[in-house]
Amino acid sequence: MNAPLLERPQPASTETYLYTSPYAGAVDFSALQRRHASGDAIDRVSLADLLRNGFVYPPHTIYRDVKNLVTGFTLQGEPGSEPHFHFAYQSDAATSRPPADAVTDKILLRTYHRLLAQAVQRCTADVKHPWFLQSGGKDSTSLAIAAADVRPDTTCITYLGGKEENEVESARFVAHRLGLRHERMVCDPGRAYDRYLALAPRIPLLTADFATLSYADLVTEIAHHQGDGIIDALGVDPYFGAPLHLRDYLLILLARSLRIPGAWLKRSPISRSFKLCFALGTLQMNAFERYFPGSRFSDAEVDGLLGWNVSAHSHQRVEAFRDDIEAAKSAEAVRRIVLVVLEAAGFAKGMYVAAATGSRLAYPYCDQQLCEWIFHHVPDDRLMGPGSLNKILMRRHIEQRFQQLPYVESKGSFRFDVLGLARQRFEQVHDFALQARALLPGAPEWLEDHRRYLDNKFFASKFYLLAVTLPWLLKHQRFSSSPLRATQS
Repeated sequence: MNAPLLERPQPASTETYLYTSPYAGAVDFSALQRRHASGDAIDRVSLADLLRNGFVYPPHTIYRDVKNLVTGFTLQGEPGSEPHFHFAYQSDAATSRPPADAVTDKILLRTYHRLLAQAVQRCTADVKHPWFLQSGGKDSTSLAIAAADVRPDTTCITYLGGKEENEVESARFVAHRLGLRHERMVCDPGRAYDRYLALAPRIPLLTADFATLSYADLVTEIAHHQGDGIIDALGVDPYFGAPLHLRDYLLILLARSLRIPGAWLKRSPISRSFKLCFALGTLQMNAFERYFPGSRFSDAEVDGLLGWNVSAHSHQRVEAFRDDIEAAKSAEAVRRIVLVVLEAAGFAKGMYVAAATGSRLAYPYCDQQLCEWIFHHVPDDRLMGPGSLNKILMRRHIEQRFQQLPYVESKGSFRFDVLGLARQRFEQVHDFALQARALLPGAPEWLEDHRRYLDNKFFASKFYLLAVTLPWLLKHQRFSSSPLRATQS
């Protein structure tokens, strides 16, 4: 059952390439529709990626012979050679940006609003009943202002996934002030999981982003209300910039790639403290991967789950981005690279789940004309300001219509109740782990050993990764003869 240490699977002789950059238009998954997964189709290193980071490192996918060309990747050289990565939109490349006093806010705001409204029009042209995933934060508020002008038939929906969130009131206030219908959806982990299980056979690829189940819940609900298109406010950060805060710098400094015995985290009082567990988990990460959100499995845990030293291969996949990382002139520049890498999580969850429902996805902030204008024609001081203040122009766009909103104080919609999922679905996920032992031989034991710690979000987040990964594998792999069973909530 165990593979030799550091064994690398042989590459497939033929490969399928998917072009999934959200900045390049709709994604075509038709090449995967007739796929029949054989016993060796699943890439074990990609499984390690999922468990260590919540997504598969591009240009790889969960399938050994399918490559995922996200933003920055191009094909070069002979057929079968690895795609090359380079992200051109770093601030030092924006040589055409005007100085701060060369253009007025009035002109900039008028142009920004016009381009954003046109982007909404273009990407929803074929949508009859658009629904907007409105978090209540800056990105969604600015986009709602534009949508209200050109798609006043838009329904806004805000997903309340955790007790720490307080942006629902902001989202409702914005929608109602703009004349848009607003709906609130409260996370029910069991309902969301059953909806994910129902979609799993039609989800083309696998990601374990921490909002995957939220997305499955939302798109199913939207479809029930005859919504045929989803507007998502992702995509603007690489162009406006992504400044780091003090907490970000401290976490990067704390990431030391250490090996800490797992038993330490199960000792009291550490096992009861999310913050202590998170700090010890961070010590085991490298600095680049600590930029990725969430609590994930350590290298040692992943090796135990898969039954061999696979985490080393997962680490090697960072080399695809090494040239850009080393050329980055600041931590903020590295974070832009991270944002592109995370397309395989943040955008993928929407693309994959929407493909399973036949819903149309719209990303207005990924409109090429808008992005090019922001990057090349907006002065630096309207992008990022002192004190890690970001999206200055967007903030001023919002201020034209609203005064201070609750999102300024705290944020966090569209998360998922991982604690509730662990409480409601432990036995079901454990059953999936038993069925999927051929790929994850250590999963049942990990679940049994950690069951009493799943009231801590640190451990419940790892449970979530297994809960998303296991049923997809069972539906797309032939090693299991047992049917996938959904529990009714």
